[in-house]
Amino acid sequence: MMQYDQFFENYTNKLRQEGRYRIFADLERVVGKAPYAYWHHAAGVDEVVVWCSNDYLGMSHHPDVVSAFAEGAQKYGVGSGGTRNIAGTAHAHVLLEESIAQFHHKEKGLIFSSGYTANEAAVSTIAGNLPNCVVFSDEKNHASIIQGIRSSRAPKIIFNHNDLSDLENKLAALPLDQPKLIVFTSVYSMDGDVAPVAGICDLAKKYGALTYIDEVHAVGMYGDDGAGITSQLGLRHQVDVIQGNFAKGFGVVGGYIAGSAPLIDFVRSAAAGFIFTTSLPPATALAARKSLEIIQSGRDLRAQFWERVHYFKQQLAKTHLPHQLTDSHIVPIVIGHAKHCRDISDILLQQHKIYVQPINYPTVPVGQERLRITVTPLHTHAQIDALVETLASLWSACLAKQAQKAA
Repeated sequence: MMQYDQFFENYTNKLRQEGRYRIFADLERVVGKAPYAYWHHAAGVDEVVVWCSNDYLGMSHHPDVVSAFAEGAQKYGVGSGGTRNIAGTAHAHVLLEESIAQFHHKEKGLIFSSGYTANEAAVSTIAGNLPNCVVFSDEKNHASIIQGIRSSRAPKIIFNHNDLSDLENKLAALPLDQPKLIVFTSVYSMDGDVAPVAGICDLAKKYGALTYIDEVHAVGMYGDDGAGITSQLGLRHQVDVIQGNFAKGFGVVGGYIAGSAPLIDFVRSAAAGFIFTTSLPPATALAARKSLEIIQSGRDLRAQFWERVHYFKQQLAKTHLPHQLTDSHIVPIVIGHAKHCRDISDILLQQHKIYVQPINYPTVPVGQERLRITVTPLHTHAQIDALVETLASLWSACLAKQAQKAA
């Protein structure tokens, strides 16, 4: 008979041997303390500096966002009561969807319980219902998009990352009148590179395709109003579906799509991931809307954010750290080995009270293991200097050990 627990244990033991076993740091983030957090471990509690949060602007700690959430919970409770189909749509949901539509200059918005759910539900519903639809997907799209394509059961064509020539060749191979959906990301979260949005929109128009862009790592930080790369480039009206979430630049939780009224109503009516999922608590929706309101007029906050990002990149450039040059706020330091990456992360945390989680396969390919650094407006120049100096020292020590073993 199958020894189930033995199978599960063997699987995780293999991950440990490869240095890919995920160890979650027990962190306590306290309002007003960012970028610090309390790290709970066997020997006690230490204050650490967090360098890998997706709360890019620190909005989860913003007093007005916190107040909106607390007041909403006091007034409406902490849950939504179920799906919107059964329990009803809270007025806070309606207000947030109206705000999202205005934010992206679209006719309608639709909110989901997470960004992952938004992608999986929207992509699978659109691609799975359009007759004979073929999905064109960038090879580095997020797992939620990949799962959405799988769930749609529509034929898929993967195009080389950010490669307009490859995309055009593959689009041109299909009949012009065949339904097509191009799915791509504005800022890719692991490499920090930016999609050629204008070029993709031009190809979509030429070959009769719908466009679907994931802006989750861009909303809040890009564009004069914080509405992402499509806003920054003046292309909001050329992209059919803009997807985002409230968990990163907004600092809350939840996901959304924005598009034409017929498209949004279609997804609302047909997407299992929307229909059968408990909706966001009204308090969460109110906090997300307050964050959106602050972000739209948050030019000073964005200016401080980008000043810190550019300073960090300038300091990195003075070192021999294996960092990737990016046009975005995301800075990958590619260690290239799962165990070395884990070891550096452990030393940073245990000895230097610096928290950076290692990124391993399957999030990135084997041999591309990395530390993914995200700087916020709340980090100081002194903290950035300390991080860079410590990373450079540990990387030099890692190279020396590798040279010793090779000898």
